[in-house]
Amino acid sequence: MKYKLGDECFLDIGDNNEIREFTSIHRSSKSCDRTVIGDNNLIMGSCHIAHDCKIGNNNIFANSSLLAGHVIVEDYVHTGGPTVVHQFCHIGSFSFIGGGSVVSQDVPKYMMVSGDRAELRGLNFEGLRRCGFQVTEIKSLRTAYRKIFMPSNTNSMGFDERLSEVEHSEDLGSVPAVCSMLRSIRDSFTENRRGICKFRQWSSS
Repeated sequence: MKYKLGDECFLDIGDNNEIREFTSIHRSSKSCDRTVIGDNNLIMGSCHIAHDCKIGNNNIFANSSLLAGHVIVEDYVHTGGPTVVHQFCHIGSFSFIGGGSVVSQDVPKYMMVSGDRAELRGLNFEGLRRCGFQVTEIKSLRTAYRKIFMPSNTNSMGFDERLSEVEHSEDLGSVPAVCSMLRSIRDSFTENRRGICKFRQWSSS
């Protein structure tokens, strides 16, 4: 709908991508933007990548994964098919989207979501292990995740306060992977972003 007749629009595809049968990838909707596919991605059959999407490297899109316009997918993301992602959503690195999910908000780095509408289901432990994360890193991520999303006392602090507590933690705040996860969460609440997928307030006790 944004396209104007005569505009020169663009699609950049990197190296070593495998794009399977019946997949559709659209060029940008305006000449000032471009749709981008990075390197080493596996895009299985009947996937759709709409206008102005930005796809990073080493991602796996299972059959019938459908990305609406302006979606950003970082690196090492794995989707189960069929999956639908709402326009302007941001999918963080090393995350996993369960098959049959409808994603209408951002998925932070390292996390696993599923459902309609998709909810956080924990960390993508198997994906982290396969990508070479150290045991100590995964343990730190798990501790941080539980403090933020599974507090022992749900009445003690709000969500933003729990984020701040982890950020200022002497043990967790200095772990690069934890810092990256925290930044991914924070960025999702900036202007023009959609916030993160909903999460259930499970108690860690």
